[in-house]
Amino acid sequence: MSLNQLKAPRGANRAKKRVGRGQGSGLGKTAGRGGKGQKARSGNMHFEGFEGGQMPLQRRLPKFGFHNIFRRELEEVKVGDLQGLSGVVDPAALKSAGLVRGNRDGVVVLAGGELSSALTVKVHRVTAGARATIEKAGGKVELIPAPQTMHQKAKAAKKAAAQAK
Repeated sequence: MSLNQLKAPRGANRAKKRVGRGQGSGLGKTAGRGGKGQKARSGNMHFEGFEGGQMPLQRRLPKFGFHNIFRRELEEVKVGDLQGLSGVVDPAALKSAGLVRGNRDGVVVLAGGELSSALTVKVHRVTAGARATIEKAGGKVELIPAPQTMHQKAKAAKKAAAQAK
């Protein structure tokens, strides 16, 4: 078989939809747009949430809550997922094991599952249940400081520049 003999499988290339080419085509006259009305016109204005001029639902309901721009997003790992690891378990070890991606503001260990081997777990946050499970298995937990957020880094640089003057 050579390149000039390759052929796309049946149904892979759909024929172009030719509209407005006579009634026999099945897409003549109104070209599949139905009768008259806003949707039949070119450039019809229709956006999500538009209710025909009536005050839309998302504007009738009150606003609530807010998004905390300083929120820390931690990657979650369950105690049971640590079962296959040994020795010291830190964010780098978790990343190499494929348990975390390493693109968030730290790692939190949650209770869930059993642990039979003694591990030294060095993470940013641990729940009480997870700590109890790790220590029951003969391991220990060490909390490491959370990495600085972009906001904190900028603030620290500004402070250092002010002190250098």
